[in-house]
Amino acid sequence: MSAENLAGKWTRKSGRTLFDSITCVVFLFLDFLDAVLCVVFKLVDEFFEGNACTPCYCGKAGDKNGENKETEMLSESLYGRKYMLRNMGFLGFARKWRIYRKKKDDRDGSVNEGLMVNRWSDCGCQSCVSWMKKEYDQKLHVVVKNLPQGRGDEAAENVIFLHGFLSSSSFWTETIFNNLSESVKDHYRLFAVDLLGFGRSPKPNDCMYTLLDHVERIDKSVISPFHLNSFHLVAHSMGCLIALALAAKYPKFVKSVTLVAPPYLPCAKDGATTSLMALNTFAGKTLWPPLAFGKSVMSWYEHVGRCFCVLFCRNHRIWEMILKLFTLRRELNFMEVDLTRHTHHSAWHNMHNVICGAAKLMDKYLEILNKSRSVKVCIIHGDHDMEVPLDCSNNMKMKFPELVELNMIENVDHTSVILGRVREFAKSLEHIWASS
Repeated sequence: MSAENLAGKWTRKSGRTLFDSITCVVFLFLDFLDAVLCVVFKLVDEFFEGNACTPCYCGKAGDKNGENKETEMLSESLYGRKYMLRNMGFLGFARKWRIYRKKKDDRDGSVNEGLMVNRWSDCGCQSCVSWMKKEYDQKLHVVVKNLPQGRGDEAAENVIFLHGFLSSSSFWTETIFNNLSESVKDHYRLFAVDLLGFGRSPKPNDCMYTLLDHVERIDKSVISPFHLNSFHLVAHSMGCLIALALAAKYPKFVKSVTLVAPPYLPCAKDGATTSLMALNTFAGKTLWPPLAFGKSVMSWYEHVGRCFCVLFCRNHRIWEMILKLFTLRRELNFMEVDLTRHTHHSAWHNMHNVICGAAKLMDKYLEILNKSRSVKVCIIHGDHDMEVPLDCSNNMKMKFPELVELNMIENVDHTSVILGRVREFAKSLEHIWASS
């Protein structure tokens, strides 16, 4: 080996070692910061909310056994996240404080009430709390595109659209709804759903936002009230997991399932391993690129992430006003608005209990659809997707070759696979629906 090649190899190895060392130091600091913030939020929540404050997940995995029955449905990634400081210092104090308060509440006969009330750290504007005025009927916000007047709904085809993480029904209504052909608009009823915890749908603080919660709410908000006995499903990112759960529940009702960038992982023998693998795959600890670093911080550090939500989500109206002033725009893009229209509680639990926790259930749902032989599953994935690896779609195709049809789109990423080619995507949907 030449001296020049040897020097280049040594430089790359040294650079990698330096980068790994900086990464270790940064995340060690975040471990410590999250531990400190755990105590701070405990005290502040206690002051503002009293017994109604929601417990965090800083305890050991075994601590969840003493909470309530809902914890059985929680993702292992909530308690299984490994911290260097998990069993040290402030975390231990926070656990002891929670145990002390629980014993005191039991002695005083106190109950954990009022979780439906808006938290001090969440936004209280009209848009964010409007769902509370509906007598808490648990219905999701649904945008319905009905057939033209004079046409009966009985003969209509139905399509349910499910958006992805940190998004809303606007992802579909502002794009695809306006680009479908007139013949489709004349024969299809379109339903765009704000998933639980996002957009204008409820964001209850006593909900764990599991896959079952999403399926039940969609059933109560769309399928049952509109008496749907036949429908197509279109979903993006996180919505793909919910779509597969719906399809597995109603295999005789579903005609086709279109998945865009599905976050799928083959299920390991141990469900906990699959959930933790999903967390590392979709939000692994890294400093670069910046977007990936942001995802890792928000997904691994509960209290650091809550600080960001207090700063940005709670004050989203101020940030929207500032953005309008700097960009000289009267209206913001729906993606800019949707990014902060959630609570930390809803985003945190959707990330862990749906994206991570549901990973261990996908093979089971796909097997149900495979045996039914009546549902068509079509995957559309951009080859430049940095959010959901291409291996996710390839693995699903390899494991269920007869069920899944894979369409890889060149030179597009996670969002531009739809937003960068809206008309082409709309035509693809029309072809899928017509051939189902």
